[in-house]
Amino acid sequence: MTVVLLHGSASSGAQWRALAGRLEPGRRVIAPDLYGYGAAAPWSGRGPFRLWHEAESVLAQIERLDGPVHLVGHSYGGTVALSIARRRRDLVRSLALIEPVAFHLLRHGDAADAAALVEIRRVAAQMERALACGDYENGCGNFVDYWNGEGTWEQMPAARREALVPRLAKIVLDFHATINEDAAPADLRNMAVPTLLLQGAATVQPIRRICRLVADALPAARFETIAGAGHMLPLTHRDEVNDAVVAHIEENTFQRGRKPWHAFREVSHERR
Repeated sequence: MTVVLLHGSASSGAQWRALAGRLEPGRRVIAPDLYGYGAAAPWSGRGPFRLWHEAESVLAQIERLDGPVHLVGHSYGGTVALSIARRRRDLVRSLALIEPVAFHLLRHGDAADAAALVEIRRVAAQMERALACGDYENGCGNFVDYWNGEGTWEQMPAARREALVPRLAKIVLDFHATINEDAAPADLRNMAVPTLLLQGAATVQPIRRICRLVADALPAARFETIAGAGHMLPLTHRDEVNDAVVAHIEENTFQRGRKPWHAFREVSHERR
């Protein structure tokens, strides 16, 4: 059985080293670099970038494998995973979505969702302006501070900041793709794929709203929160996240004929 791990914006497949180490005994693990990150080529620039372009690249790898896969994604990678599962459910044995940034779903919610979308559009606009005028460092600083807290960028080692700055153009494309994706919560209601949805208890409001929309829409979802965690929980709360993902994959490896979970079952993890 193969597990495919999809990383978030400004990261790479190396994000998953610890989880891959937990999964690899008896499993094949693939952690590809998405467009413009790690060793992957940048987006070609031939036409507007859409979320499905990213998903197609990953799907091409999945289609070469023998049978359906367990698909795990964090942040932008979680949104790519959701896009793949929505279109090719036959190739997905289970899903683990860690704070997917499916911003497009906020267009179809209530007033709180609309306010959350305004917030994230403001963040995207800040980065777009920084990219347009060449102020890449300030754009990356806004991105990092939004997800990790004010002042995080200034506290990062200089070498780490220098490595992130060239990634701003792809980060902006990621925001564009996830905001403008043509999909609504109703499009998820036929996705009877066993899904683990993980959220940090201290995350930002747009993610809280997205996770609620996804959990309500998916017919076989289990929603869990990680106490004290923010958006970068696979790094800051690595053990709790990895424990939950490994347990989810193990549960759905051998129980092919099992009944789906009750939708929106909530579990809270205390920090160990």
